[in-house]
Amino acid sequence: MAFVSHNLPLPHALSGARREHRGRAGRLSYYVAGPDAAPPLLLVHSINAAASAYEVKPVYEALAATRRVYAPDLPGFGFSDRSARDYTIRLYVDAVHDMLDVIAAEHGEAAIDVLAVSLASEFVARAATETPARFASLALVTPTGFSSAAPLHAGAPESSREVPGMLAIVSVPLWSRALFDVLTSKASIRYFLQRTYGSKAVDEAMVEYDYLSTHQPGAHHAPLAFLSARLFARDIRNIYEQLKLPVWVPHATRGDFKNFSGADWARARANWTFEPMPTGAMPHFEQSEAFLGAYQRFLGTGTSAARATNAAPSAGTSTARP
Repeated sequence: MAFVSHNLPLPHALSGARREHRGRAGRLSYYVAGPDAAPPLLLVHSINAAASAYEVKPVYEALAATRRVYAPDLPGFGFSDRSARDYTIRLYVDAVHDMLDVIAAEHGEAAIDVLAVSLASEFVARAATETPARFASLALVTPTGFSSAAPLHAGAPESSREVPGMLAIVSVPLWSRALFDVLTSKASIRYFLQRTYGSKAVDEAMVEYDYLSTHQPGAHHAPLAFLSARLFARDIRNIYEQLKLPVWVPHATRGDFKNFSGADWARARANWTFEPMPTGAMPHFEQSEAFLGAYQRFLGTGTSAARATNAAPSAGTSTARP
C-alpha cells in the first residue's frame, strides 16, 4: 500500500475567528463570526467518517451578516481533541452544553436558536430536554431517528444502538488506521457523498476538505465509534417527544437518508414543521438560497412564542412531507 500521510496541513473550515474552550467534552474548537451584539446562533455539524464544521458552511457564512454564529468541530473532528478516548452519546451532548456555556458567557442566558445536521440532531435534542430554557428553536436538518426501522421507545435512557463487539474489532491497532485510510480515500469520500446527495453532483470543495480533515493524527478514533453505531440512541423518540419548542425539519427526498416514514407522530404536533426539499441530506449545500429563505421564515415566525412561553406541544398539522 502506498504511503498515506496522517498529518496534512488543515486550513480553517470557516471564516471568522477560531477559538478553543475546555469544558465537559475536553478541548473543543469552534468558529465564531458576525456582529458582537447580534442574536447568537449555534450550528452543529453531523457525525460521520469525515465530519467537521465545514458541513454547516453555507448557513454560517450567509447568516454571519446578521447573527453572531458559532460552529464547533465536535469531539474527534476538525481542530478539536482527537485523542483515543471514549466517544459516547454523552460526550457529544456535553459538547453542545459546552457551546451553550461559551455563548452564555458572551450573550447572557437568553434562549438561543440552534441548527444541527443529521445525527447531531439527536445530541442537540437531548441537550434541549436537559436545559430547555437555553433553547429558543431547533432546526434539525435531515435528522436521524425517523425511519420506519428506527427504534421507538426501546432501551434505557441514553442507551445506544451499538453493534456488540464491532468497536473492539475495528479498533485493533494492527488494522484500524489502514481500514480508515480505505474509507477516507478521495474516491471513497466522493462515493459516500454521492450516496448522501443522491446525485453525483457533490460539493467538490467538501471532498477536498474532508480528505484533509481525515488525514490528521487521531482522526480515526471518533469515526470508528460512529461506525459501530454506538452514537445512535435507542431512546431517541422519547427525547424527541419531550421537545416543546418550535422544531423545523428540512430533510432529504433523495439519496440514502430520505426515509421519514416513522415521523407521523411528530407531523401531528403543532410545534414540529416538516419541510421536504428536492435534495439529498444536505439541502443547505444543494439549494442554499431556498434553504436559507425557509430558515429565515421559520426564525421569524416560529420562535417568538417559544421565547415567551416555551409552550407544550399540541395537536396540529405540520407542513406535509412524503
